[in-house]
Amino acid sequence: MHILEIPSFFPPYGGEFCLEQAKALKALGHEVRIISNVQLSVKRSIKDFVTYPYGRWTEQMEGVEVMRSWQRGIPKVICPNVKRWVHIVESMFADYVSRYGKPDVLHAHCAKWAGYAAMKISRQYRIPYVITEHLSVMALEQEFGPAPSHTWQIPLLRQAYQQAGMVIPVSEELVDAMSCYYGQDYRWKFISNVIDTQFFAFHEREHRDGRPFRYCCVANFDYRKGYDVLFPAFQFLKRQKQDVALTIIGRDTDGQACRRMIAQCGLSESVEVLGCQQASAVREALYSSDALVLASRSEVQPLVLLEAMSTGIPVVATECIPRNQRLDEGCFIVPIGNVEALADMMLEVSMKQIDGKRLSEQVSKMASPESVGRQLEALFLKVVSASAVDATKS
Repeated sequence: MHILEIPSFFPPYGGEFCLEQAKALKALGHEVRIISNVQLSVKRSIKDFVTYPYGRWTEQMEGVEVMRSWQRGIPKVICPNVKRWVHIVESMFADYVSRYGKPDVLHAHCAKWAGYAAMKISRQYRIPYVITEHLSVMALEQEFGPAPSHTWQIPLLRQAYQQAGMVIPVSEELVDAMSCYYGQDYRWKFISNVIDTQFFAFHEREHRDGRPFRYCCVANFDYRKGYDVLFPAFQFLKRQKQDVALTIIGRDTDGQACRRMIAQCGLSESVEVLGCQQASAVREALYSSDALVLASRSEVQPLVLLEAMSTGIPVVATECIPRNQRLDEGCFIVPIGNVEALADMMLEVSMKQIDGKRLSEQVSKMASPESVGRQLEALFLKVVSASAVDATKS
């Protein structure tokens, strides 16, 4: 099968999930490539905006061929930026077809705006498309305002959902959560994102005797991730159990605002701050930890929970975590924003004996590259087959 991936976001602005799924599908023997147009933001990085190359080029990324382009966004001018982004993707697709021929299926990542671009391409070239949705409702609220929203974007994105061969939310809860914006008048099937279960492989932990029980939090320092709940909870926990430690990793965790919050809770000597780190450092931190903790207020499918459980440690998280990640004896849930409940659960988990190897195996069945690749493969074949039948009828 010839599959073309179209991400809404791509490195250096996120979107690694697209590359991981492309790699998983290619490993199964499919012809898979990516076309990526990334809109650069002068507010985010003036250096990138000025120095990144113009034009289009093709490169290999971890064995996957990627046709790439940078678009300079005009600050605060949303509609023209969107129209130009979609037009560039359409033009890149025309170049792609002239070079490689028409793919059997288009796989867009997020309706905004790859899904919409895929819909337009599908109409012109009569190729079916599917949309994997990763965006949280909180992200939609930041973009469109509270629902019901009457912004010009909503009808276009709703149409992209309705005409897709399939919408693939990365958690089942996302369908109900997004219905206030997109309705539910579309076909959908949940499939997890991929994690590298070989990289985040099971690792036997050092015996706990004579050392503190170490928690790890891997999350950027922002309101959504709930550090303002985590630090007071850890402070509360330390009053009950002295031999505990906390490591935090993520963008801006080593910044002044985060360090000030740590100091206000009297934890400057108790919290190890690592800042933004590469995947290898995250893995080493997980291997050195006994549990992961996330105090998030909003999540779609936080892959770090699966990565942590894949290495063999339990996680303490909040009610925003989707049901598919709440593995038996692996994920322990508390209410959002409840400091005392979070501290109590962290204490409880520190006294549990977890079968880490069994936990790792459960994650592999759900989110390994082969497992996700096989699920996507089966779904794409059905969509392509249904499209061929519809074409015959018309």
